[in-house]
Amino acid sequence: MSKRIGILTSGGDCAGLNAAIRAVVHRAALLGWETVGILNGTAGLLKDPPGCRVLDPNEFNGNVMRMGGTILGTTNKGNPFAFPMADGSSKDLSGKIVEGFKALKLDAVIGIGGDGSFAILKKLADQGKINMVGIPKTIDNDLGMTESSVGFDTAVAVATEALDRLQPTAASHDRVMILEVMGRDAGHIALSAGIAGGADIILIPEVKYSLDKIAAKIKRVKETGRNFALMIVSEAVKTPEGEKSMMTYHGGEERYGGIGHYLGTKLAEMTGSETRVTILGHVQRGSSPTYNDRLLASAFGVKAVDLIKEGKYDRMVAWQNRQVVDVAIEDAIKAYQVVDLKGTLVQTARALGISLGDE
Repeated sequence: MSKRIGILTSGGDCAGLNAAIRAVVHRAALLGWETVGILNGTAGLLKDPPGCRVLDPNEFNGNVMRMGGTILGTTNKGNPFAFPMADGSSKDLSGKIVEGFKALKLDAVIGIGGDGSFAILKKLADQGKINMVGIPKTIDNDLGMTESSVGFDTAVAVATEALDRLQPTAASHDRVMILEVMGRDAGHIALSAGIAGGADIILIPEVKYSLDKIAAKIKRVKETGRNFALMIVSEAVKTPEGEKSMMTYHGGEERYGGIGHYLGTKLAEMTGSETRVTILGHVQRGSSPTYNDRLLASAFGVKAVDLIKEGKYDRMVAWQNRQVVDVAIEDAIKAYQVVDLKGTLVQTARALGISLGDE
């Protein structure tokens, strides 16, 4: 039986989203189904008529999967259950979004998002009795029940390349280079890129650090005859006093940022080393996706459509033991995945002599 399915991207963008969309469109087309792209996430469903377009398989050639970002647009603002209004108040617009879904006459919808997006999309699906399947994407790789999410591999590759580029200039000028990377509450990017990029110090929010121990590590590096040191830090790392480093943007929005500069100032005073700080920021979200993100996104997109074919809803596709499986969305968003301090990567870092700031 022919079906009409919808697809949307929600939350922050990342590399690999277009590869996932492409896979959904092609798999659906082979089944004789029509795919409708919902524009700008749930924000597109607040429009009348809803913002959308039918996705033609012919436009989804190999070039689309090479593109960063999302051709459908996305939003990470405005919880529809407490949507901010112009007068400063908030209003529950979930009913209007459900009406938007219904107006599109969809048999099912595929949502591509992270834990925050899935929490909202699941609540909307439950409220409107909407058939939904989820594809995990987050550069932070903090979603539970999946070993990897779309976008993580590319973010790590970008951060690793940044360390590769910082090393020669650090050596040329006898400097300590500090690279601040994204990682809202988990240090997966910093840990993976730090090991791959040859960092001397890796700071992640899961490990409490000491400035004295970091300074001691820098001094030990110099005592070996090397004239530079590389350090990578997750943006969510707090000061030793337990304070978050936040930056305020237009409209009063606060986001993580600035811990690198804090550490750079402190460590320069403590070690006498010239320090330089690079905040990688949204560069980690952009660029063409790595081959691994393209493969993962493609496998996820195919599996998502097949779940609809099987009538299995309220499920998220996941990567486990080199296989694509499906898990309950509820289980995925409640099993938050921070860095395992007894896991392989932490043990590898320590075995290589990399300091995590605690010893």
